[in-house]
Amino acid sequence: MTTIKASCPSCGEVELTSDDIRLRVCSHGQLSYYTFTCPSCVENIRKPADDHIVSLLMSGGVEAEVWDVPAEALEPKAGAELTYDDLLDFLLQLSRDDLLASRASAPAHR
Repeated sequence: MTTIKASCPSCGEVELTSDDIRLRVCSHGQLSYYTFTCPSCVENIRKPADDHIVSLLMSGGVEAEVWDVPAEALEPKAGAELTYDDLLDFLLQLSRDDLLASRASAPAHR
C-alpha cells in the first residue's frame, strides 16, 4: 500500500495510507479539501486541496468524493454583513409568541 506523507500542525510530518485520507473535490475548485486524523495526536486535520494536491492524492489511491456548491452560496451578497447583535435580535424575535399564529388559531369573532 502507498504511504502518503502529510503534515499535522501539532506533530509535524506524519505517514498515512490512502484509506486514512478523505478527499472532497468541489465543483468550485477553491473549496476542495482533504481531511485525515493524525495518527499521533488523534486531531482531525483539514487542509485545502488545489489541483496539484488532488492529482497527487488520487495517484496515491485516495478516492475523491465530488460535491457541488449550491448556486446560492456563490451569489454576490448586497448590504451590510450580519453582526452578532443582528443574530441575537433574530433569536430573541424567534423566542417571542407569534401574534399572527395565535390569532390564526383563535376562534373567529362574529
